[in-house]
Amino acid sequence: MMLRFSVRAVLAATVTAALLASCTEAPPPVITPPPPAAPVASLSPKLIELAAAYRGYMTRTTAITPDFTDGAGVARSLQVGASYEPQQLVRGAIAYSAVVALQDRAFVEGVRVYAKDPVQRRTIAYEIMKDPAYAVGIAGSASAAGLVVASLGGDAQRLYDQGKAVKQAAYDIQKQPWSKTEVMSRTERLAGAKSVSATAMMGDVAETARLQQASTGAASLGLTAAPVAPPYTPTVIRGLAIAALAALGEANDANAEQLMALTHEPNIGMCMATSKLNLYQCLAVSRPNYEDVFCLGQHVMMDTGRCVIRAAGLPEPYEARYIPDAKTIARGMQTKKAPAPKKGKRKS
Repeated sequence: MMLRFSVRAVLAATVTAALLASCTEAPPPVITPPPPAAPVASLSPKLIELAAAYRGYMTRTTAITPDFTDGAGVARSLQVGASYEPQQLVRGAIAYSAVVALQDRAFVEGVRVYAKDPVQRRTIAYEIMKDPAYAVGIAGSASAAGLVVASLGGDAQRLYDQGKAVKQAAYDIQKQPWSKTEVMSRTERLAGAKSVSATAMMGDVAETARLQQASTGAASLGLTAAPVAPPYTPTVIRGLAIAALAALGEANDANAEQLMALTHEPNIGMCMATSKLNLYQCLAVSRPNYEDVFCLGQHVMMDTGRCVIRAAGLPEPYEARYIPDAKTIARGMQTKKAPAPKKGKRKS
């Protein structure tokens, strides 16, 4: 009896101790996994290539100088200037605008606030893809827009100004005999301009790498500009929208279709296409070399520069055109000789 009691007592004491221990000891901590890190800001390589091709064209064409000495030099410059496909150049301008906007730290930080939470990030990305102007409401957009406007407008103004100098050369070189000789292979020259216009441009390897680093914030493009308040042109808005998606980590190849749709801007595309059409018409009737120089300066350089200036939202350059007033027209009419009366038989 005593042994049985002892066993029972021991068991009871053990159970009691276990119960007391369970009441006094804290439960083990619940380990919550950390939230996933926000995606790294990056831009699709396809857009980087478009931006590099745009920059390459603007750099090469702005480098054309008016000091022509022979028809071969004019032909080479025409080949350089004509070598862009209008819609690709517009897409490249918008893609480059996105790279420029990503250089603005305030804008990137304003976007990255929404990148931490996956649900919020996807919601913001959806709103931007649905309406690119949504990006204008993000903190820092005014300073980013200022960089875009200054960069696009500055490049375009330099192209326009250089084109104006080339156009002036069309008049200045007429004192040189070679400029008055007829362009060789006129039909092939026009066909060649149309061919290079339909060929996709390629960006320089070094420029592509530089823009790729700039899009992630790893390199600086050395741009400065004052903030610009809205309203903005569709080109600037779309550049901001793509930059915002890149800062959210949503501008990758998985969203390539939506990103490419954001690079479509019909108004500036029509401006570029019209410039090309004017170039073809100019070359079709041009005969001496100096007329080709005029086509290059006016329709390749000045007209294209004007389109990009318009895309940036800056005032377009004023071109003075002589329009005679009423008095001048009247004076001109008075100087004309009156037609001699018809001779006829005198009535008897």
